[in-house]
Amino acid sequence: MHDIIRQLEEKREQARLGGGQRRIDTQHSKGKLTARERIQMLFDPDSFEEWDMFVEQNCTDFGMADQVIPGDGVVTGFGTINGRLIFVFSQDFTVFGGSLSASHAKKICKIMDQAIKVGAPVIGLNDSGGARIQEGVDSLAGYAEVFQRNAMASGAIPQISMIMGPCAGGAVYSPALTDFIFMVEDTSYMFVTGPDVVKTVTHEEVTAEDLGGATTHTTKSGVADKAFPNDVEALMYLRRFVDFLPSSAKENPPVRPTPDVANRVEMSLDTLVPDNPNKPYDMMELILKMVDEEDFFELQPNYAGNIIIGFGRMEGSTVGIVANQPMVLAGCLDINSSIKAARFVRFCDCFNIPVVTFVDVPGFMPGTSQEYGGIIKHGAKLLYAYAEATVPKVTVITRKAYGGAYDVMSSKHLRGDVNFAWPTAEIAVMGPKGAVEIIFRGDIGDEKKIEARTEEYRQRFANPFVAGKRGFIDDVIMPHNTRKRICRSLRMLANKEIENPWKKHGNMPL
Repeated sequence: MHDIIRQLEEKREQARLGGGQRRIDTQHSKGKLTARERIQMLFDPDSFEEWDMFVEQNCTDFGMADQVIPGDGVVTGFGTINGRLIFVFSQDFTVFGGSLSASHAKKICKIMDQAIKVGAPVIGLNDSGGARIQEGVDSLAGYAEVFQRNAMASGAIPQISMIMGPCAGGAVYSPALTDFIFMVEDTSYMFVTGPDVVKTVTHEEVTAEDLGGATTHTTKSGVADKAFPNDVEALMYLRRFVDFLPSSAKENPPVRPTPDVANRVEMSLDTLVPDNPNKPYDMMELILKMVDEEDFFELQPNYAGNIIIGFGRMEGSTVGIVANQPMVLAGCLDINSSIKAARFVRFCDCFNIPVVTFVDVPGFMPGTSQEYGGIIKHGAKLLYAYAEATVPKVTVITRKAYGGAYDVMSSKHLRGDVNFAWPTAEIAVMGPKGAVEIIFRGDIGDEKKIEARTEEYRQRFANPFVAGKRGFIDDVIMPHNTRKRICRSLRMLANKEIENPWKKHGNMPL
């Protein structure tokens, strides 16, 4: 018995050391935590239960038979974050560069299967050199097994990827299938083909950072949702982020008590929208004044800035917020903003999170680059997402809601449950000047006539009352009462039940 216990402790110690102290020191010298240090920081103290600590790789080719390390480069298990059950896998770069073997993949699949069974989120802490080349097709099969679990878990449990080191080749497709991707600045990168391959094939010279670093994916590609300065800050934000999410599609989001009263009045909002309809204002000011305690977790803040998405709480319950941002491209919808918002709305709908939409949109972005890029199909993604969503939907039109973009932004016609407008709202087919130049084409050149016609059109159509008369707007509300009215509406909608027609799944315009 004593020998067994001694052997057990030796194996545990070997597993905890990963690739050895020298490689741990190298990891630290790069400003990175080890796999186990990350888990220790992410989870509540003494809550983590590790599985498969003693699993080893089975490869005997290329001298691998002599290189056996318990755990095989990934730490897996479950624990609690802020008291809630979460499953995790954390790749250990000190062991074979965190490369994925068949055994490594089986460990990940095992905890994902369990998470789906019990209905709990999965967090992947990615830090891997990719497929373990010595294993050949076995490692590729391992990746495909993980991808299959990602697809099956999609919409059933939240999946979050934190990229904390390299993630290249086929490895990138597992994070791509998850709901959210976060990165660490300067130490993490993602790409399908690395700089050397790019140089060989296309003769482009590019660094790993420029090709797939955190800045690239949070500003240019939109692949990542947010980047953090270092491992510690990333993990602390992750603890905060999971608090907004339900454990599974079968649950409602968690409710957190708040001292922020629902009927709080914000008089400053009465002057938020400028008198000049062409002057921008910051929609973020409205969002922060709406949510509990100004606590708003914005996603993709540096990508497609003409639309804002993120999570907040109202009366303690999570809401997803989508808002046009007049400060960027006048709040127009374009390809990138449509895709960004559509994916977010679909996530909220998967996980029973009500969607609150703030609208100030002059239309879709015109131009050949948008048309050639497929704005028709990409804009339809956002339309589809709102139309398909069955969660409570509350919409507030603050200023412009023109043309097809009015329809797309959670209008009453797309089963918006409660649709409000501020007195400053302009709901019309298009802006007054553009409309007049089409309707009264013969008067072009006569500035006074056009000006008079424009003012006439503005008075008649560029207001919330025509839409209100037809029941497309439920009420015209004073801006300072917006929080109170949204909270009341969400309370009323708490037990909303609606079902889409039976189908295997829809065919959204991908």
